[in-house]
Amino acid sequence: MSIAAIVRFLTGRFIVSKARSDKVSPDLDTPTDMPQAAVEKISASLNTLLADAFALYVKTKNFHWHVSGRHFRDYHLMLDQQSEDIFATTDQLAERVRKLGGVTLRSIGQIGKLQTIKDNDESYVPPRDMLRELMEDNKHMAAAMRKAHKLCDDHEDSGSAGLLETFIDETERRTWFLFEATRQEGGNEA
Repeated sequence: MSIAAIVRFLTGRFIVSKARSDKVSPDLDTPTDMPQAAVEKISASLNTLLADAFALYVKTKNFHWHVSGRHFRDYHLMLDQQSEDIFATTDQLAERVRKLGGVTLRSIGQIGKLQTIKDNDESYVPPRDMLRELMEDNKHMAAAMRKAHKLCDDHEDSGSAGLLETFIDETERRTWFLFEATRQEGGNEA
């Protein structure tokens, strides 16, 4: 008879701790009914999204600070709002990983290792190119969120899936605004 079966027999309670993983300190062990493999897969997916959210936040702020030209005010304000919206997702993503019993990002170095959004360190980027690049990055984020959502569905993690549904909608909104701001006069192409 296993220890879990003995505890269940003696106390009527199930052991929900997963401290057997060497990735989570016993001091951070969060009770969950999800299998450890699901926790690890979903946590890895959400941590990559979190790293990308930080990378996209910094890039959006970079472009907010360095935008110039005749649409300066409009672009400056739009990018400021978008960067705030992106940053607002970071705490929710990290806390979702912890709720599942996983561990989340601990450093800028770890963000750099996990991010799939490319940095832009150019000394000057034309405003339209900035917006187009951010539009593509947001499209990339939405696709990654959909992939993570499927993973969550596969493991019956409705909490993470629901959070991602909201973030997908917000990301699509940013993509739409960036597209409209870069549309050529009299045409539908961006």
